[in-house]
This record gives sequence, structure tokens and C-alpha cells, in this order.
Amino acid sequence: MGLLARYAPLLPLTASTPSVNLEEGNTPLIRLPRVGEQLEIDLWGKFEGCNPSGSFKDRGMVLAVAKALEDGARALICASTGNTSASAAAYAAATGLPCYVLLPAGRVALGKLAQALIYGATVVAVRGNFDRALELAREAAKERGFAMVNSVNPYRLVGQRTGAWEVCDALSAAPDWHAIPVGNAGNVSACWAGYTEYRRLGKIPKTPRMMGFQAAGAAPLVTGRPCPDPETVATAIRIGNPVSADLARAAITESGGEFNSVTDEEILSAQRLLASFGGVFAEPASCAPLAGLVKLKRLGRLPRDIRVVMVLTGNGLKDPDTAMKQAGRPIEVGDTLKELLSVLRPGGVR
Repeated sequence: MGLLARYAPLLPLTASTPSVNLEEGNTPLIRLPRVGEQLEIDLWGKFEGCNPSGSFKDRGMVLAVAKALEDGARALICASTGNTSASAAAYAAATGLPCYVLLPAGRVALGKLAQALIYGATVVAVRGNFDRALELAREAAKERGFAMVNSVNPYRLVGQRTGAWEVCDALSAAPDWHAIPVGNAGNVSACWAGYTEYRRLGKIPKTPRMMGFQAAGAAPLVTGRPCPDPETVATAIRIGNPVSADLARAAITESGGEFNSVTDEEILSAQRLLASFGGVFAEPASCAPLAGLVKLKRLGRLPRDIRVVMVLTGNGLKDPDTAMKQAGRPIEVGDTLKELLSVLRPGGVR
């Protein structure tokens, strides 16, 4: 059952809203005991990489596209660092709408670029950063009458509330902390709105602290000023002027949370930790929350025994090149048992 059917009473659907469904949502909430033991917390990962296009973007996109169809949209358009483009292109393909995606030239992981292309979107590489691509997409949407499906589309953020609802449904409560990567910053406020709505409905007794994590090279919400030339290996959050910054700040303040930044080295170390001790392969941006938790632990600022849910926003297969650069290479041997046994060591190689 897709999200529009599962959460219909809580979504702005009408009798005229088309049924759009790629079986998005219902992603695994995975307990990570080996990683949690190192941090002395009860750690869980909401693995959004299991959505149809491989990221959390599908949660908001399904609603945005359904409402675009309801309004008679002629086409979809978006700017993207990769995941939004893949999601928009997937839902456009499923519903028969043309799709145009603007990407910062040479700045998008190949896995995401391949998705947008294979889904049949028209991909335009803009010689500029994401923020400029977003400006152009908004102007073009107005000029051509296309549906803009970035997070400036309010239905995107409403749909993304479902991630928080699923966490609560799985745990029968909200966690103590909700740790999340921050790029364009819409997901922070969307999840917070989801938690507050569930509390208002009496489904949970309390809400979590929202803990947002940015890459140090693209951390405008940490520094308090725009970053004109954002740079980080975590391409999904390589955004210097988040369009939902005000909403995100409000969510952090209301929840008693905070923003923190982590370096690329800390992000890549967290990606290895999550994979090798948790068995979960997430893209670099997804690992910013774990990097932040490790950092807070080191600084003595991570409370013991709290329950933390971190949102693993995208699948590691979105950006295999980055993973391969740090994961090493296969061990090559000849075709004899002797040579094979020479590299097989009791207890493995860890």
C-alpha cells in the first residue's frame, strides 16, 4: 500500500486527486546494536534508501505529482543535487508527464544522473551551483506553466511528514532524538510537523529533539550565513542557501534541538562504520547524522541510553564511486586452492 492510501485521512487529498502509487514508504526502521553499543545509545536507522527511487524524496514527490495531475499540470520541473531529479523522473514516468530536471554541471553523483536519464527525463546541466539551478527552475516553471516539484512545493513537505509517522507507528512512540541530514532543509521541518501532528492526535505523548547535521563545507544553518561556494563529498546536501531555512530553524528551536556540522572525513568514516558494523550501505549525505553522533560522543555531549532514530536518506548505490575510493579493492589470486587459502584467515580480516 502506497503512502496516499495508507495515510489518506492525514493528507490533503480530494475526490479529484488521482491515485499515484509506486509503493513508496513503509521503509525499514533498523535497530543498529553494534553501532549503538559504541555510542552507548539505543540507535535506529530509518532506511529511506528502500524507497522506489532510492531516497526519502519519494514521500513528498508522490503527493506533489498527484496534486499536479489534479491541477492539470502539463509537465514537471525541478532543480536537484540528484535525489529530487531521480524521484521526479520516476513519478513522471509512472504517470505519463514530461519531466525536466536541472542539475549543477559535473556536481551530481553518476548513480543519480543515470536514474534521471533512464526514467526518461530531459536533463539539463547548468553551469552553476544548485542554488542558481533552483532559481532558473522556478523562473521556467512560471514561464511555461509547469509544476515545480522542489521542496518549495508545499505538498512535498506534507508528504515527507509520513517518515515521522512511520517511525512512531513502528516504535509506538517518538524517539528521544531524531537525527537528520540537512541540505535544502525541508525534511527537518516536515518531520517535526509530522511528530507534532501525531502528538496533537494523541498518538504519541511527546516529541523528539530534532538534531540537524550539515557538511562543514556546506553549513549555512550552522554558521548563520549563506555559503556561496558549497563543497562536500556528500553531494545530496551540497547546498549553500537552503530554501527552507526559516522552517528548519523554527523546527530546531521548537524541539529544543540544534544544528551541527561534520567534516567530509567524519562523514566517510561514519559511512564505513554504518556499513561494516550495521550492515547498511547509505550514501554519504545519509551518514552525516551518524558522523555527528560520533562527534557529540567524543565531545561528551551525547547522553547515554537515549533512543535515537537517524534518517538514512539515500541508498549507498546512489554514489558507488565515493564508496569504492575508500573501501579498497578485491584481493586477486590464482585459480588454485593453495592460493585461495593463503588469503582466508580465521576470524576474517577485520
